[in-house]
Amino acid sequence: MVRISKALLKEAGTGLSKTLSEILVCPLTKQPLRVCEETNSLISDSIGVSFPIKDGIPSLVPKDGKILGVDDDQIKSDAADAAMNKE
Repeated sequence: MVRISKALLKEAGTGLSKTLSEILVCPLTKQPLRVCEETNSLISDSIGVSFPIKDGIPSLVPKDGKILGVDDDQIKSDAADAAMNKE
């Protein structure tokens, strides 16, 4: 049974379903999270924190969050530009 579960997790990939990503909010600010495929994480733009997704399961424990640095802010601004272009 455990082998089957591991195989299913590998086949499922690391992405989140669209429905789940729409429901999840930042555990600190309660604001929506943005999915970043590049870093395989959920990003809280309001406070600049990235929460990892491990084996398809988001880790929203505040101590697991990573504060985004200067380099990561470029990813954030690129996402904002893309969102503005959609509108």
